[in-house]
Amino acid sequence: MDTVRVRWSENRQFIGWDEAGHGIVMDASPAYHGEGTGIRPIELVLYGIAGCTAMDVISILEKKRQDVRGVEIVVEGDQRTDEYPKVYTEIRLHYIVTGFGVSEEAVRRSIELSEEKYCSVGGMLKPHVRIATSYEVREAREPNTPSR
Repeated sequence: MDTVRVRWSENRQFIGWDEAGHGIVMDASPAYHGEGTGIRPIELVLYGIAGCTAMDVISILEKKRQDVRGVEIVVEGDQRTDEYPKVYTEIRLHYIVTGFGVSEEAVRRSIELSEEKYCSVGGMLKPHVRIATSYEVREAREPNTPSR
């Protein structure tokens, strides 16, 4: 069982931590009586799905013996605006995989496996949220190579 704690600090700021002591600051924007000093709680969903699928994708690519040097995921979420709760109705994930000779097919399949089988956060959200993915594979530069 996972356990986290969240404690009110001031205004709309809350501090959260897990059993290992990892912490996070959450806050509302000034428009909602916060100071914008932390992540909005709804945004944690975007961090969660990105982190979950990134761990899957890098693990699968390593098993496929791909020479990956970097993975970045740009996540965008659209919230419902017409009624409460203001849940995400669509989440878009764009994967940027950098490496030496990384196969596009390996990246595509790794994302697919994460979506269909491994990512717990995506699996939890999928029945209620449209999740769209795209990706690009970039060739890494050799170390100490001047950029152009």
